[in-house]
Amino acid sequence: MARIKMPDPALDDTRRTAAPASVDEYIAAFPAEVQAVLRSVRATVRAAAPGADERISYRMPALFQQGVLVYYAAFKHHIGLYPPVDDPEVQARVARYAGPKGNLQFPYSEPMPHELIAAVVEARLRGRRPTPPPARRRSAARKKTAG
Repeated sequence: MARIKMPDPALDDTRRTAAPASVDEYIAAFPAEVQAVLRSVRATVRAAAPGADERISYRMPALFQQGVLVYYAAFKHHIGLYPPVDDPEVQARVARYAGPKGNLQFPYSEPMPHELIAAVVEARLRGRRPTPPPARRRSAARKKTAG
């Protein structure tokens, strides 16, 4: 991919003060080249977790399913993917993209590794434990009449 010219965030007051209301609004705030990459990453993560809810959290797109599955965001030189993955096999595959805190950084200068991004989301899904239904409680009125 050709070098992408990102706007200088220091000059863009709207990004610092107004959180996007939707993922579409988040994507629309970027140059066309970055929008295309964001749309493709969005499609990849949504296909990997079709039951997840999509929303903006911490001013970036996120997928939630029994808690946060993944966040992704556009930066000057890369797409970031958070949080880190715990699966050792997937960790080995993403090692070259690991950022300073375990987040993943996929440079615009390389083809976006959609298969790997999907593997991260799928590994995070596998790491989820089903939430048991809450225990049923008898109401106070029923307890009095039952005894």
